[in-house]
Amino acid sequence: MNDAILPAAPAIPAAYFGERVTWVHHWTERLFSFRCTRDTGFRFRAGEFAMIGLMANGKPLVRAYSMASPTWDEELEFLSIKVQDGPLTSRLQHVAVGDTVLVGRKPTGTLVTDNLLPGRTLWLLATGTGLAPFLSLAREPDVYDRFDKVVVAHTVREERELAHRALFEHDLPAHEFLGEIVAGKLAYYPSVTREPFRTQGRITTLIETGRIFADLGVPAFDPAHDRVMLCGSEAMNRDCKALLESRGFAEGSNNAPGTYVVEKAFVTK
Repeated sequence: MNDAILPAAPAIPAAYFGERVTWVHHWTERLFSFRCTRDTGFRFRAGEFAMIGLMANGKPLVRAYSMASPTWDEELEFLSIKVQDGPLTSRLQHVAVGDTVLVGRKPTGTLVTDNLLPGRTLWLLATGTGLAPFLSLAREPDVYDRFDKVVVAHTVREERELAHRALFEHDLPAHEFLGEIVAGKLAYYPSVTREPFRTQGRITTLIETGRIFADLGVPAFDPAHDRVMLCGSEAMNRDCKALLESRGFAEGSNNAPGTYVVEKAFVTK
């Protein structure tokens, strides 16, 4: 018998829940998703984020991650890039089922419907992993009570980076409970920038040329009826903000609802 005493696992700081990884999926060499358990005391609004990470050298190493799972899910899901020299993602990309991840106890964020004025159509514009909060919002029944139509526009570099494409094209329409709710209301609009695809180009170009509206058979942006959420790269957020404001849209916040909102927590300079 080996009587060696193993070192104790580092204690979870009070500001975090320690949750167990239950599922990991690698979409590409740059993109992966994982699910973990959810403490019964963890509550969030669809579209919010929390500080997520790992214990490293006895200290929490965390970054802001949107909950990609709906508020009613018993587990939490997150969508992440892999940065080989990134302080967190270089480690997080190797998590396996059974590992412990940190989940901050205080979710927050601007991508919530409370920060928007009432409207007819909700546009969810994302690039890359910016899709995450919209994966939650698109599965929230309350969103479909507030809006007549919900459009998820996801732009990536390569077709294989269209994470959760099957969710929008097949799973949600066929869902036992949500299928009836989203029928005729949810539209999914994927686009790719660096290889041939049925819809090619940056989202700003597709908006400026009017193609996205023609493809979906809907009117062009009108701040009287449309509400927009932005979550993407710094360039995408900046360009879309300018495009929207030139059309009369006003940015909303936790203090004052507007006609569009943008999440700044994930932008790195």
